Parts: sequence; structure tokens; C-alpha cells
Amino acid sequence: MEKLKKSDLYSLENYAEVRDDFRAQVMAHKKLRFIQLGENLRLLFEDRMTMQYQVQEMLRIEKIFEAEGINEELEAYNPLIPDGQNLKAVMMIEFSDVEERKGALAKLIGIERQTWLQVDGFDKVYPVSNEDLERETDEKTSSVHFMRFEFTSEMITAAKEGAAMRAGVDHPEYRHDITIEDAVRQSLVADFD
Repeated sequence: MEKLKKSDLYSLENYAEVRDDFRAQVMAHKKLRFIQLGENLRLLFEDRMTMQYQVQEMLRIEKIFEAEGINEELEAYNPLIPDGQNLKAVMMIEFSDVEERKGALAKLIGIERQTWLQVDGFDKVYPVSNEDLERETDEKTSSVHFMRFEFTSEMITAAKEGAAMRAGVDHPEYRHDITIEDAVRQSLVADFD
């Protein structure tokens, strides 16, 4: 998947004109890129469109219009675009009650390394997590993790040919697995092109 370039972005003025329509497109697109694993864990799979939206919003909020600032945003977000051999996701651990969340994050240390994807007929793929910075301590994990799932060419071929996919978590304090819905699976498989 091609990385974003400055020429792919709307100017601040143009973005103001198209923002509502573009946002609606991105929100509809994101619905096909979420996986809910149990009550408290979601994976959002990023791609070129979701990252363009993120960059555009950052430029808008920060009122960045100079080339240097735009390039800094592109450098920050381009690594979250898949490269054809992987899927990239943001894991969100969600508890509405603050005290319950604190307790859960203390018990869920390492959960980002025990989350997996699997193409039917192949081994589970565990992610490389938090390449940008460490997101856990001895006392707790973070509620947000960045993940890169690397697939073999055989797995990619099988997924493109329609093999079912599963997702799950094998953490001793949080176990859950699902079959990925076909519409979501198709959206994710497109990242392998």
C-alpha cells in the first residue's frame, strides 16, 4: 500500500470544503475495519484512508500549512499504513469505569503480545507491538497499543482466495476469539495488495 505524500493531501482551505463528506466516507470505511474481541477490547485496522484522515485532522487542528510541519505529520503516520505483507492495528482496551479500568490494566500486562490473527489452515500470527515506544510498566499496561501483524506469502494467498480468518486473545486474564466477519475480512485482505 502506497505511503501518503504531501501531494495526496488537501490544503487546509480545500479540506474545510470537503471535510464533512470525507469524514462520512472514512467513518463508513472504519466500520469494516473494527474487530470487537469480547466486551473490553477493540482492534481498529489502519490503512491509507484512515491515515489520510488522521493527518488531515491534525493539520486542521494544529493549523499546519508549511511543508516542514506537513512532512513531520506524514513521517509520524505513514508507518501505520500496511506494506502489503502485514496488517496494522490500534488496540483499545476500554472500560467505562475509571477504577475498573485501573484494575484491569494492572492485570492485563502483556495482552498486546498475546493477541493474534489467524488465516484458516495456518498458525496464529502474533504482533510486533509498540515499535514507537514502550507502553507498559511493571504495574500496568496502556489502554492503547499499536500492532503490526506479519503474514507469510502463503497466508496472504489463502486469505485472498477466501480462507476464513479468526482473531483472538490468549491472555490468562482475558481470553476471547472470534471468526472475522466476511465483510471485515475482505476489507483487511485488501491491505495485502
